[in-house]
Amino acid sequence: MAAGKRGSGSPFILTAIGDDCAVLRPQPGRDLLVTTDFSLEGTHFRREWHPADSVGHRCLARGLSDIAAMGGRPQAAFLSLALPRDLPQKWANEFLRGFVKLAGAHGVILAGGDISESQSGALADVMVIGSVPKNRAILRSGAKPGDRIYVTGSLGASRATLQLLLAGLSPSAKERKHRRHFYPEPRIEVGAFLRHKSLATSMIDLSDGLSTDLAHICKESAVGAMIDATSLPVASKSSLDFALHGGEDYELLFTAR
Repeated sequence: MAAGKRGSGSPFILTAIGDDCAVLRPQPGRDLLVTTDFSLEGTHFRREWHPADSVGHRCLARGLSDIAAMGGRPQAAFLSLALPRDLPQKWANEFLRGFVKLAGAHGVILAGGDISESQSGALADVMVIGSVPKNRAILRSGAKPGDRIYVTGSLGASRATLQLLLAGLSPSAKERKHRRHFYPEPRIEVGAFLRHKSLATSMIDLSDGLSTDLAHICKESAVGAMIDATSLPVASKSSLDFALHGGEDYELLFTAR
């Protein structure tokens, strides 16, 4: 079999699943972006709260959002799963369905991974590889005094949903489809646009909360920041506290002249 056929037609992936390693070919004039994230049952999701396809979606969304924050395009994903012996096969199938559906929406190929038995809860380790034009990745270290601070959407929706879950008020299946906590959408296109137009001086994705992630930019750029609370786009049915500190919004926070 020709190696190219196993790469699903991608010039970046010559050989994907089927050999001991994936064979990747970096594209001329582009830098590679590599990110990896753990998702742990009981820490990042609970099976009694999150449908399996939502867990798969969320596991990949974290890595895709990191690629977006650099202004890049995702190309390949690697998934390693550790699952309890008594976990129903249906759960694993639905997890993979959610993972692959989001991957397909962004042109990402599942190029490899591993599976093992877990002695406790489910664990997913996801690596995402992307690329960006050479020397054009948007870093956290480019903010300058006088820059304005922007976010790509409203904040606090994910934390507001988590608060309902903690209170024992499980959202209905219909509501879940519209809740950003269950199916967050990485801002790939916006990140690429900001890089292409050279608009953002620094950028980060909002996974830990605006207060924490803005502090990362300030530290790396050696600047301070002031936020006008009345200008913060707080999501419907959320609060200022959740918008500032909630996390898992997966919007992009960036600075610009």
